[in-house]
Amino acid sequence: MKYLLVAGARPNFMKIAPIYRAFSTEANGHKLLLVHTGQHYGASMSGDFFRDLGIPQPDINLEVGSGSHADQTARIMMAFEPVCLEHRPDWVIVVGDVNSTIACTLTAKKLGIQVAHVEAGLRSQDMSMPEEINRLCTDAISDLLFTTDTMADENLRKEGVPAQKIHFVGNTMIDTLRQQIGRAVELPLPEGLEAGDYAVLTLHRPSNVDSHESLAPLVAAINAVAQRIPIIFPVHPRTLTRLNGIKIDPGIRPVEPMSYLPFLGLVARARMVLTDSGGIQEETTVLGIPCLTMRRNTERPITCEIGTNILVGTDPARIVQEANTVLDGHMRSYAIPENWDGHAAERIVKVLVNQQARSASQS
Repeated sequence: MKYLLVAGARPNFMKIAPIYRAFSTEANGHKLLLVHTGQHYGASMSGDFFRDLGIPQPDINLEVGSGSHADQTARIMMAFEPVCLEHRPDWVIVVGDVNSTIACTLTAKKLGIQVAHVEAGLRSQDMSMPEEINRLCTDAISDLLFTTDTMADENLRKEGVPAQKIHFVGNTMIDTLRQQIGRAVELPLPEGLEAGDYAVLTLHRPSNVDSHESLAPLVAAINAVAQRIPIIFPVHPRTLTRLNGIKIDPGIRPVEPMSYLPFLGLVARARMVLTDSGGIQEETTVLGIPCLTMRRNTERPITCEIGTNILVGTDPARIVQEANTVLDGHMRSYAIPENWDGHAAERIVKVLVNQQARSASQS
């Protein structure tokens, strides 16, 4: 059998790396090609990035680059179709919820190719998020849906997805974390930082940073937190251009965006994290780090229900209040979700191989 494993954005590669490795041990005799759509590109996607994750450079790079949602999605579809026609895969495996996910799913399905979606069933219930649209559309037409938690299973069942399509396997991003955490915490921290004596900030979601009216109050709240603890702030390019004219407290240290291993090591030794990102909500839950998520909703509610994540919204007073609670030593009890044990990728590959074996026996 032939599989195309697709990634488009940097976080996708953290999710596909363990799948790539699992194929080498669990699916002998089957061919796997790694496709990078090029949705994220540049220096951060260097050879070091792939070596850190233990995977080779992609076999195919579509190099689509950036653009509007419609433009980028269309260009990915146009570039991916010839790849499917040339290689004729039996399965296309997509991950996450970026434009590459839905674009490659649509392309494959219209060519009659089966699609497996890794990280299926996550829902924010917020249709203003482009990622939510991508998630819903991908899940609606995929043939196999691999979920990270039982709440995602329930979302899919409510949407009418047949039970035989749904497989609760765990979280491949956590597979990567568990494999790499030892190396990450051996890396030196930025100068002047001591483990447990700093916070980490990430801030890039368009609804938070694209207007002065939304960004300035958030920064004011973070400035207040910085009065109590130093905050290290890897600045996303989207955010950097919008910080002009907004006062930043000296306790906040902006730095260049960091590659995976240094950033993981930074988060693992932090007192807490303030974020509007997605995957970091899961990583902090496994690492036992308090996480304050500055969004009105999350597609990862399991991290709030049993994990270390607190959905604080965008109200400055609430952000400061919850940060002070953490800094005063009051951390909520938490548990690591089921199957976040480092073996999700192995389960995925076994399902795919067994699925093909069943199809062969029925033909």
